[in-house]
Amino acid sequence: MARMIIAGASEANRDQMIKLLASSGSPVYRSCSSGSSLRRALAESEDSIVILLGQLPDCKPDDLVWDYGDRVQILLIAKPPVLEDCESTEVFRLALPTTGQAVLGAVEMLNQLHRMKMPKRLGAERQIVEQAKEILMKQLHLTEPEAHHLLQKQAMDHSTKMADYAARIVQQNMKKQG
Repeated sequence: MARMIIAGASEANRDQMIKLLASSGSPVYRSCSSGSSLRRALAESEDSIVILLGQLPDCKPDDLVWDYGDRVQILLIAKPPVLEDCESTEVFRLALPTTGQAVLGAVEMLNQLHRMKMPKRLGAERQIVEQAKEILMKQLHLTEPEAHHLLQKQAMDHSTKMADYAARIVQQNMKKQG
């Protein structure tokens, strides 16, 4: 299941959303009051559903789609002018005022969409990705989330699957050792 991250400038709105999600059995991974704290939470999580409550001054939904792609599903709950400012078709929108049932329905739909989009790596692919992350962690002194993000970014930059790029890193490392 994807990690649920709530982001919004108002602490009261974030708390209200956390209570709503908890009442439906959806635990919240992180509550963020700024774009920078949201990005830190996303860096620590391999896959997330972000519920944006209105507009964050230092983070646009379009930028999140661009930076995190298929790793993130985004629900923007805001007044119509804010919704109209968002250009990405990848952002799901709910106009205020809305109901708790509408929010819960949207979250369930995003959970299902997220499950369909997440790549299902086979055992061998998962193992090679983990090996590559370990190599990057040792060589570059990175944390696991940082190594994962770097591997993901490099694979995208080279227009290749993450597992294929990971295999390249593992092969290069074996050549250096051998």
